Amino acid sequence: MEYLIILQHAMVWIITIYWIYQLVISVCSLIKVKDKPLVEDKEHKFMMIIPAHNEEKVIKELVDSLQNLDYNKKLYDIYVIADNCTDNTAQIAKDAGAIVYERFDEKHKTKGYALQWFLQQKIEEDAPYDAFCIFDADNIVDKNFLKAMNKKLNQGEDVVQGYRDIKNPSDSWITAGYAIFYWTMNRFYHLARYNLGLSPLINGTGFMVKFDVVKPDGWQTKTLTEDIEFSLKRIIAGKKLGWATDAIVYDEQPVGFKQSWSQRSRWTVGHIQCLKEYTKPLAVAVKDNKTVMNFDGLLYMLGSIPMFVLTIILLILNIVIFLTNGMSVLDLLKNAVMYIVPTFFVPILTGIMIMIIDKKPIRPMIKGLALYPLFLGSWLLINFKCLFKRDTSWEKIEHNVSKSIGEM
Repeated sequence: MEYLIILQHAMVWIITIYWIYQLVISVCSLIKVKDKPLVEDKEHKFMMIIPAHNEEKVIKELVDSLQNLDYNKKLYDIYVIADNCTDNTAQIAKDAGAIVYERFDEKHKTKGYALQWFLQQKIEEDAPYDAFCIFDADNIVDKNFLKAMNKKLNQGEDVVQGYRDIKNPSDSWITAGYAIFYWTMNRFYHLARYNLGLSPLINGTGFMVKFDVVKPDGWQTKTLTEDIEFSLKRIIAGKKLGWATDAIVYDEQPVGFKQSWSQRSRWTVGHIQCLKEYTKPLAVAVKDNKTVMNFDGLLYMLGSIPMFVLTIILLILNIVIFLTNGMSVLDLLKNAVMYIVPTFFVPILTGIMIMIIDKKPIRPMIKGLALYPLFLGSWLLINFKCLFKRDTSWEKIEHNVSKSIGEM
């Protein structure tokens, strides 16, 4: 019994220290830092790349928003990779003014494969671009996006994530859950780390990569979360990623629970794949480079599934200690409250704080805030399910929200 109690206390301390570290980092998002100096003053040339599979309902609005960017039209081209499409995505994109590459490969359908295929061609052509930006087909893009990314290039940054906002935050409690989650990540994870000189992460869409970065090896990813994988590989190499709050992309999120469950399951499986593939290289990078940035990247990997598993073990341990008369009912209840409140109710207050700071309208989000614990709780169930059953097949998320940038 004594050993169980010692183990319980050790695990509590590990979890507590981890979350105190995250809290301290998050507070740094409230600090205003001095803008980085320019290392050059140039208008760079960009590829705007859109991997798309059967996106005829939304592709035109994205291409239109890119056509109307406040940037020299001669200095960027819009490419759509019509990936295994069986609808009118390719033709609609062409009619809207995009350059369309059609790709057909039944065995390799994910965005990572589409990017590999396309970028390898551009590398072999020695295409005359300084950088490229990646978007999902359901996005719409703020008119200042390229100005902001060009500034980051001029400041010497070569991989930069833009601000991922939500196209349909109040459509359902599910979309509201996504919105609160991404707004929280934008400020308390990405911006906080950028302010401290640590590394944010690529977040799926709305990011920029200097073309020279991928020229040696192409776009080489093999997991279901190619964005996280690409980020981790950069961090392992000792390269910081950048962050651009004013490079805004609006992203559509699933309205229904079934599609959301499928999407988040795929993300969790991708995280597990990255955990297996990159935890050891991250640990080696911490040992070799001895930087807080590498340590923070390792903590990101350890903070998802491993921390979740540790918490489950701790909960089971508490029950075992209670059943063997090593803990009173009152102590068991206190411990339960200690887990439940931070996991489910503190995020509501965090969401409200984020909306106040970033001037997001709260009234349309009241239902989403109230049900945010349910959204997070379902994610815990997804994590638990994926520990034992992992479907690695790609499943399309339907996109139906057709909005122009002027409606945002």
